[in-house]
Amino acid sequence: MYNHMLDTLIAAADCGSFTRAAERLYISPTAVMKQINALEDHLGMKLLERTPSGVSLTAAGAVIYQDAKFMIDYSKKSIAGAKAAIHARDTVFCIGTSLLNPAKPFMDLWYRVNHDFPDYKLHLVTFQDNHEGILSEIEQLGGKFDFLIGVCDSKAWLSRCRFLPLGRYKKMIAVSREHRLADRKSLEIEDLYGETMMMVERGDSGVNDFLRNDLEKHHPQITIEDTPRFYDLSVFNRCAETRNVLLTIECWQEVHPGLVTIPVNWDYSIPYGLLYSLDTPEDVERFAEVVKEIL
Repeated sequence: MYNHMLDTLIAAADCGSFTRAAERLYISPTAVMKQINALEDHLGMKLLERTPSGVSLTAAGAVIYQDAKFMIDYSKKSIAGAKAAIHARDTVFCIGTSLLNPAKPFMDLWYRVNHDFPDYKLHLVTFQDNHEGILSEIEQLGGKFDFLIGVCDSKAWLSRCRFLPLGRYKKMIAVSREHRLADRKSLEIEDLYGETMMMVERGDSGVNDFLRNDLEKHHPQITIEDTPRFYDLSVFNRCAETRNVLLTIECWQEVHPGLVTIPVNWDYSIPYGLLYSLDTPEDVERFAEVVKEIL
């Protein structure tokens, strides 16, 4: 990070001769002289007075000599800090967190397995639940973050990451606080007759496609409105603004303050779990194996 000819200048000044400086540096006196000449040419100033009895610093050389010691010390500290940062990154798990995929379930999991990773710390990394950009975020597993905890029944997601199921979330219905159903503690599916239900478009989620087929076949009194394949806050906003009903899940009950989430008397649920990269580092793989053992 600094010009190593400064080491030669310091040695020559400390020793008072090129010969003794050469002995300290384990190079020849000629090499010492050439390096000092090259440094002086580079800086455009004379740094050492040469006399038959030895060498001494000029006024300019004394300034460079003093600052050179600082630069060398600072460079060594900088390199040591960089190496420490590399080591620290090796003992940190970066956890993605967002409005719809919060890190809390990971934290609950972490405190069950962290005794197997005593040197590791967690670093939370935020990302946006944008339905147009979420796939690029999933592709950042293994780079931007090591793990996500999220709902995952998406073919597109599963083609981009590994998935370790941890449990299932119940499918529920969200409505605006002014909706006729907002005060209900639970719903029967017939309560939704005459409503427009917002749910992800067909083709990416097996659970949602199965539920859609059931509604279309046995409950045609419910109109279905397609949303993008991946929810973001705009979907919840549309539910609040249109007073449609929204197919949601139990872990999203607090996402939008203008909506209330109500359980439905049905058996539909969707898996959630640990997401990590297809090209798994050794420590990430080990973490996943420890989690599998406790499940």
